[in-house]
Order: sequence, then structure tokens, then C-alpha cells
Amino acid sequence: MNPLLDFSGLPRFTEITPQQVTPAVDDLLRENRSLISQLLTDSAPATWDHFVKPLEDANERLSRAWGQVTHLNAVMNCPELRESYNANLPKITQFHSELAQNQGLFEKFKARKAGSGFAHLSRAQQKIVENELRDFRLGGAELPADKKARFVQIQEELSRLYARFEENLLDATNDFALYINNRDELAGLPEDVLQVAQEAAAKDDRPGWKLTLHAPSWMPAMQYAVNRSLRETLYRAYVTRASEFGKPEWDNSPLIPQILKLRQEKAGLLGFRSYAEVSLTRKMVKSPREVLDFLAELGAKAKPHAERDYHELKEFAHNELKIDNLQAWDIAFVSEKLRTQRYAFSDQEVKQFFPESQVLQGMFKLVEALYGISITPEQAPLWHPDVRFFDIRDLGGNLIGQFYADLYARPSKRGGAWMDEAIARRSKESGIQNPVAYLNCNFSSPVGGKPALFTHDEVITLFHEFGHGLHH
Repeated sequence: MNPLLDFSGLPRFTEITPQQVTPAVDDLLRENRSLISQLLTDSAPATWDHFVKPLEDANERLSRAWGQVTHLNAVMNCPELRESYNANLPKITQFHSELAQNQGLFEKFKARKAGSGFAHLSRAQQKIVENELRDFRLGGAELPADKKARFVQIQEELSRLYARFEENLLDATNDFALYINNRDELAGLPEDVLQVAQEAAAKDDRPGWKLTLHAPSWMPAMQYAVNRSLRETLYRAYVTRASEFGKPEWDNSPLIPQILKLRQEKAGLLGFRSYAEVSLTRKMVKSPREVLDFLAELGAKAKPHAERDYHELKEFAHNELKIDNLQAWDIAFVSEKLRTQRYAFSDQEVKQFFPESQVLQGMFKLVEALYGISITPEQAPLWHPDVRFFDIRDLGGNLIGQFYADLYARPSKRGGAWMDEAIARRSKESGIQNPVAYLNCNFSSPVGGKPALFTHDEVITLFHEFGHGLHH
């Protein structure tokens, strides 16, 4: 059986191959379209059990299968998987566009909302129906036929551009490598960073040290490297990734105006003045003006402090480091020097207090005390040897959730940190379907048999993403 079509338990990551994606997607799309056809020909009232629930179940199966593909494409990217992902992305986008614009389904949901039985649904069920009606409208269900067709074109083009943008960024990041043979040029870099750089060069059969634009390499170099020219080289390479300053095939510059133009056209078709208004329809904030007013107020309050800090940095750079023209590639380095001198506080020293095992244990203990839960490591099929899996149980020992932790950076993984859902929490005939989350970061991996050490900022990032996981 195709592992992408097995929804009996956790994803079977060790068995999934790029060649299985297309058959799985085609099967699920065929099943979903068949179900929709049946629901539309059924003249019976659109009840929860015979209309809403079957549609929700079918869409969840498609979401879970495609979610696994999307996740693997983000954390284990390779040419074969990328090709398969891009070949099936238009099919997925087209199906969701068809679904959102299906007038028959829209009318049935409106009838479900207007019917007397709506008041007897649970609040969660009512919310699902209300969200479906909102999403039909946002998907163009109320547009005339010609505008519906254009709306679908926009959706498909945007999904293609989004995917291309991410791929260009990953490829441009991976393409950069700076090999250093003279250790003096790396003065100031911590020993653990140097060891990782040396191991990276050795993997490429090169002597010396290899610096990259991945966070565990780039950030320490910007913060600790005494060599100002090295910092400038790395900074310029980082901020010009996937731009007009690099390889043309990875240039995202032309994609940005295309995305903005399509977003504005999409908003106009739906009757909104801007894409910001479209985005806020699913959020707590009511208008773009509310967002801008908040940012303006925040900026007004923060700017005097930022100006004071910048002046302090410039003065310290001039007096202590003989840097008269403070540049962007100096900020992290000068800040670290100032912090160390003035407050005897160094990120590198603080890292020694944040070994990975203690950070995870401390984070787990905190949420266990807050919420009366327990978190324990468990076994599950994984996509990479560095990934770990955990159970979350209540005080009675009942399983209430699970999550994967993929904490280290690698070339096949997109940058940043994020939480995503593997399985959603749902009420089913057999009981509650427990939620499963992905927790993804890009921290430094263990070096020389020692545990990974996290900076204070990385600890904050981990807690932040874990908070999203707890919410899920």
C-alpha cells in the first residue's frame, strides 16, 4: 500500500518516496471529486452526518497526505522530491479552487446554516460551517463565471511563484561556500564553530574551514569574527541571496512584483481594496489601518531607544575597536564586544548553560507544571536520524498529543523555524483524533560527541515554536 494513503496512524516517513506522490495525489483527488459528485446529486437535506462530515473527512485525508509531501519538501529537499512536488502542486491548487467555487456545495452549506438544525449543532460544528461559508466567499464562489476562471488562474500562478521563491532561496543559500585555509583569518570564532567548519570542509575534500550562509555558520561569524573583511563578504552574500546580484536562474527580484500584482488583482476580484484586507479576514485584527496604527505607535516608542543604542554602539566602535564607519556587518560584532566588556555577558559563555538536553528537559518541565501533562520520548518512523518524537499525556496517562522535533540545520532544509501540523485534532466515531505537530528549527548540531549548545536567542526561538505546537 502507498504509505501516503495510510491514515491509520503516524506518517510512514521511512517508506515514502518521490515516485509515490503522484499516484497518491491522483487517487485522493479522484476519490474527493467522486464524493463531491455524490453529495451534489443527493437531494436530501445537508445534514452534518451526511454532508458536512464526509466532506471534512475527505479533505482531511488529502490534507494529511499532501502535508507529508510539503513537509518533506521543506526539510529533506532533493531534486526528485522537488520535481514530484512541483508536478502535483498545480493539481492540488486547482482542486482547492474548484472546491471553493463549487456553487452546489456553497448552496448546501448556506442551507445548513439557515436550517433549523443549525442551532442544535455544537459550537465547534457551527464554527466549521461558518468558516466553510467564509472560505467559499474568499475562494471566489460568488464571482461570475469569467471572473471565477481568472481567479483560479491567479491561485495557480501564485502557488507556483511561492514555491519557486522558496526554491531559489534554498538553492542560493546552499550554493555559497567560503573556504578559508589560514586560521588567522578566522580569529575570534568559537572553537565549536571552527570544528564544524573544519568538518564541513573535510566533507568536501577540502583543507581548512568552510563557512556557509546557514544560520549555525553565518551568525557566529557575524558576531565573533575579528576579520572585518570576512564579515562584510558574508554579510553581502547573505543579504543578496536569490537576488539580481547572483545567478539569474535564482533571482527572486522579478517574482516579487508578479506576486504583489496578482495578490492585488485577487483582492480586487473579491471586492477588497488590498490583499492586506483579504489576509485579515481570518485574523483577529479588523483592518489594515489598525495594524499600521499599532506599528506606528510601536515605532514611535521604540525609535528613541534604538537611536540611543546605535549612538552607544558607534561610540564604542570608535573608541574601543577603532571602527570609525560603523556598517551593517559590524553591528553584531560590536554589540557582542560591548556586551562582554560592559556587562561581562557573552552569548558564547551563556551557551555553556544551555546544552540541548537541559533546554528540552527544562522546557518540558515548565509546561508539565503549567498544564498538568507529561512529555516522554517515543519511537516513530522519522525522515532523518537527528529527528526525535515525543508523546504528550495527561495526568491520567492518556495520550493527548504527539510531536516531532527536528532542531538542526542541514542543506536540504529551508531556513528559519516553524511549527506545522502533521495530524489535526478531530472528534471521530472512535473518539478524539490526537493532534501531531512538527517542530522545526535550524540550530547547530552536536560537535565532537558533545551535546548541542544553544544561544539564548535559540532558546527563545525553541520556546516560541513549542508554544505554537502546544496551541495545535
